Amino acid sequence: MNRFKLARDVKLGIKTLMLHKLRSLLTMLGVVFGVGSVVAMLAVGEGASADALSRIRKLGSNNIIINSEKAAEDADSNTMRQRMNIYGLLYEDARRIASTFDAVVRTVPVKLVRKEGRLGARALELRVVGTTHEWFDLVRRDVIAGRVLGPADMTGVNNAVVLTEHGARRLLATKNTVGESIGIGGGFFEVIGIVKSESGSEGVRVPDENVDAYIPLHIARERFGDTVSKRSAGSRELERVELHQIIVEIGSTGDVLRVSTGVEAMLKHFHKKLDYKIRVPLALLMEAEATKRNFNIVLGSIAGISLLVGGIGIMNIMLASVTERTREIGVRRAIGAKKGQIVSQFLIETTVLSCSGGAIGIGIGLGIPWLITYWVGMPTVVTSLSIMLSVGISLAVGLIFGLYPAVKAANLDPIEALRHE
Repeated sequence: MNRFKLARDVKLGIKTLMLHKLRSLLTMLGVVFGVGSVVAMLAVGEGASADALSRIRKLGSNNIIINSEKAAEDADSNTMRQRMNIYGLLYEDARRIASTFDAVVRTVPVKLVRKEGRLGARALELRVVGTTHEWFDLVRRDVIAGRVLGPADMTGVNNAVVLTEHGARRLLATKNTVGESIGIGGGFFEVIGIVKSESGSEGVRVPDENVDAYIPLHIARERFGDTVSKRSAGSRELERVELHQIIVEIGSTGDVLRVSTGVEAMLKHFHKKLDYKIRVPLALLMEAEATKRNFNIVLGSIAGISLLVGGIGIMNIMLASVTERTREIGVRRAIGAKKGQIVSQFLIETTVLSCSGGAIGIGIGLGIPWLITYWVGMPTVVTSLSIMLSVGISLAVGLIFGLYPAVKAANLDPIEALRHE
């Protein structure tokens, strides 16, 4: 019986609203834009933060990444006088970190050098990454063809190289990929595999550009050495950097921040100048998650203003509706309608109005992220939570902003209402 009565009241509410189609549509617009903006902005914010968080997670929440950086005093010095610039991380730093901290599982050294890669008539500048096979255990990359460096490649004179996808497409076009021999800096290397390219995350630089070539660390050191010659504006500068990066794996996530503090103190003790920079993906992950929460709060607040305006519009229209239907209310009260029935009738009308606007808004909110992803390529994520939040907001707007007009209608004096012209 109650279910039948509710269905009848909803049908009556829809019929009443349809008597003024344009007015009802204009009244819903505030809720439509409010709900649509909630879904769309949360989808954009969730997509952006999820993309950033996934990039940071790929670096490993148990890792500490230390990069060599030219000290400020070296960067500001006159290159005409600075004939030899020695800075950055040392092989001894990697050994010292591994042996000092019990929580350290392993350290992975990385050496970078720019060299030209050649195959026949094609040439391409490569960033050669000299490292160990363990690099691929800590910073995982999808293997497209062949394999990555293994323990067997770390001994002897095995000139193996792993290319990133973009470099392989440009250098190995129309040629066999795995097994091809390419020239790098005067030597020849056999391509044993191709991995998917990955860009670095904000605040963390990783050796994985579009044209990276991975070779065993000892081969990189033997063939290219630690000293690089640079020419600019008629001057010649020599730079000596043993290691450009050290990745430190920690056994437990709980020890990461503690060990990073210890590593920083150790490097400060053994390095006379600040020629390194420590990045902790776990700290960046925590910071990114906090930023994501704050971002969602800001977006929700902006969308809430639209919903507030929409709710005020609904209240305004319903107050006008009460005035227009004063005589109708008097008739209903005269034939026995109770105050609760009048309240419920007006609340049903406002809820139908806000929920209809909410449904349209959800549709618009789902369409905008799809268009953004399709046209701009920006990742967006529509979560079930944002949909449920939008439905809840629509109901709340209808109930809250429809309550005062409904109570005002129910409290009208029946006799005065019947006299209303």
